[in-house]
Amino acid sequence: MDWEDLRVFVALARAGSLSAAARALKVSHATVGRRIAALEDTLGRALFDRRADGYALTAEGAAVLELAAGMDERALAILRRAGRDAGLTGTVRLTATESLAERFLIPRLAAFRRRHPGIDLEVLSDPRSLSLAKREADVAVRLARPQAGELVTRRLAAIAYGVYAAPDGDASAWVGYDDSYAHLPEAQWLARHATGARVALRANSLPAQIAAVRAGFGKALLPRWFAEEEGGLLPLPPPAPPPVREAWLVVHRDLKDVPRVRALIDAVAAAFDAERDRLGTHSV
Repeated sequence: MDWEDLRVFVALARAGSLSAAARALKVSHATVGRRIAALEDTLGRALFDRRADGYALTAEGAAVLELAAGMDERALAILRRAGRDAGLTGTVRLTATESLAERFLIPRLAAFRRRHPGIDLEVLSDPRSLSLAKREADVAVRLARPQAGELVTRRLAAIAYGVYAAPDGDASAWVGYDDSYAHLPEAQWLARHATGARVALRANSLPAQIAAVRAGFGKALLPRWFAEEEGGLLPLPPPAPPPVREAWLVVHRDLKDVPRVRALIDAVAAAFDAERDRLGTHSV
């Protein structure tokens, strides 16, 4: 039995579709399909039901997953331990929200690149929370502190918000998040304090909200650093004290002492520390 077939099987079982598993493994759809076919041929039974909406485990597949998942976790632990001896070379994966990744972190990590030319950086702004335990990412910057898992966390900063509009925009209307982001503190604040006001445009990303504000659709609740860095927007008196979001650096316990990961942790922490006044409060 080929271990790689089992690894692909675990990924497909968790992802539910060939495309999602292929993205997670960074291989082609055909490779995932070929590996699954090979494993089913080796075992002599079907592990998945192929459906229009994806792949569902058969009863036999569920039993195999229970055994294979433990092997997968142990293999990942071995990889994390082996990484401690790799030095300041190799790839480090950093995940953050789209706005933090593209507008805040990447421009401020140029010094990290010059200091550590042997480290290749991958920046992932996936809308879902990538798993550090499964090595979907090595380091995460999140706007809430994780409450579970073998994770080491560090509070980076508190991010202040304000209300902004374009100089010639409609200050009576709002720009907000769509329903898929109704759980965010920003969306909940808007729901409480903009009752009865028109929400002229809803979007599922901060850059889209900025574009809408610039186009004159209305005012929006935005991170102060983002609005000020964007330039040309007018701060408006908020109807109530705006929310404050905390930025947390998160890393798996087994990776915190890997040299290339430690180098990135230090660079990210330094970037936030240097900008603490613009972000809105002192880091801890």
